[in-house]
Amino acid sequence: MPQASFQGLRVLALESRRANEIAKLIRTYGGEPTVAPAMREVPLASNHEALNFAASLMRGEFDLVVFLTGAGIRCLMNIVQTEYDRDTFLTALRGVKVAARGPKSSAVLREFQVPVTVTAPEPCTWRELMGAIESVLGRGLNGLRIAVQEYGAPNPDLLAALRERNCIVTRVPVYQWALPEDLTLLRECVHAIAERRVDVVLFMTAIQVVHLWQVAEQMHCLEEMYDGFNDTVVLSIGPSTSEELRRHGVLPDFEPSHPKMGFLVNESAQCAGRLLEGKRPGHALTKLPSQQVTSFGPRARDQAVGETAYELRSKKKIPTDIESLHAIGSRMAAADPFHAVLEHIVDFVSTLVMCDSCFIYVLEQDRLVLRASQNPHADIVDHLGLRLGQGITGWVGQHREPVVIASNALKDPRFKIFKDVPEDLFEAFLSVPILCRGKLVGVINVQHRQPYHHTPREVQMISTIGFLVGGEIEMARLESEKTNLSDQLETRKHVERAKGILQREFGLNEEEAYRTMQKESRQRRKTMRDIAEAIILSEELRRDQSSRKQ
Repeated sequence: MPQASFQGLRVLALESRRANEIAKLIRTYGGEPTVAPAMREVPLASNHEALNFAASLMRGEFDLVVFLTGAGIRCLMNIVQTEYDRDTFLTALRGVKVAARGPKSSAVLREFQVPVTVTAPEPCTWRELMGAIESVLGRGLNGLRIAVQEYGAPNPDLLAALRERNCIVTRVPVYQWALPEDLTLLRECVHAIAERRVDVVLFMTAIQVVHLWQVAEQMHCLEEMYDGFNDTVVLSIGPSTSEELRRHGVLPDFEPSHPKMGFLVNESAQCAGRLLEGKRPGHALTKLPSQQVTSFGPRARDQAVGETAYELRSKKKIPTDIESLHAIGSRMAAADPFHAVLEHIVDFVSTLVMCDSCFIYVLEQDRLVLRASQNPHADIVDHLGLRLGQGITGWVGQHREPVVIASNALKDPRFKIFKDVPEDLFEAFLSVPILCRGKLVGVINVQHRQPYHHTPREVQMISTIGFLVGGEIEMARLESEKTNLSDQLETRKHVERAKGILQREFGLNEEEAYRTMQKESRQRRKTMRDIAEAIILSEELRRDQSSRKQ
């Protein structure tokens, strides 16, 4: 095993709580540390959700409580004690099943003498937690009333997984993450990455990723920062943080065998120099032989031989304003089918904003119907509809004004949740109307899993798209309706002709002939047009045979 040493490399850490500790560790392993806080914990404006949870728990209205962080448990206890008796609350908590995401939350629960029914194994992501809950509770999970203590931001994947198993889920937020009050250091970090003044960047949480990108976007330095990451070693503490980095277009170069700060610094010190040597000369990550990294766990090898951050990012390059307008104009000049038009718009918007979800609703009569989605939703696309004024989307359609929400979209008074849409649990929300000649055509929704500040440019660009594509969507919709009406007319002609054949051949009246065709349609699971065409074909074959005999 190589000696653990950064060998004088400049290491940037975006840690807040344990800033001194990680700086000391980096120095211990021969690195030159720079530590800049990327987030701060702030209390919620109102604690009513936590207090409502406590009251409901003491009334026996929960079967399982899921705790995600130790700090969150302590914060929850402090909130509860402002209104209720501590011992009464703890007694109620000991009377239900309890799940803990990791060792820190388990340790705090032990301090309060609360038995833990389920503990997630490493790396302690929502997937391991969900797997552990299913392993212990099995079929008993179906229909359980579950409370989930959150840490800074909701975990939409965990909430969706629980709801998919018919659980009744209640979110219990106790604090939230915000940007540091003074962004000077974080802005300097963006410049340092862009200008290659750091060699290694260390990410400890997904929120650090979100906030760094948010600041870079505000500074209009995203592309420069991406170029800098191409020549910089990117370290991720675990799967959740790596997933967030990939979502932002950067592939981590290394992930430790255990999602712990000590393991991360020690193991990355062993390979950071080698990884940097591979990235700097040719601006691409060298594919290292697997034996060079196997001592750090299988995930490290997978990341080391993967695509570089620049290669991944270049697949989804954010277009310039001119490129955007040209792309929109090109699409408007094409005569694509209705759903193809909508899919082009979804792809374009999701590339422009790098979002986690994009929906397009189209106005049909007095309802907005979901017609396109960035994420696959075959069960609700073309089926889910809402009234004008219903939810944020309906409000945008009714008032023809955009809505921009950076975080806690679920708490907006206009918000309405739909059971089958996991994206409803996302944090940030941008919704703009699609207009044509002053009339509403539809609504574009853009969503992010984590808090996200939509820049004025993004809002203006998406709004402009709404203005420009309104006519295209309306023309495509009318063309689609025209085609459907043409098909319906053709079907009616076939049905009428087939009815006449049945009436003539079997002495049926018009109603009896129609019912006979309906019955055949149901029994054979064929459309009325298929049945009519079969009757007509049979009649034509009989006539052909008769003419040959003559």
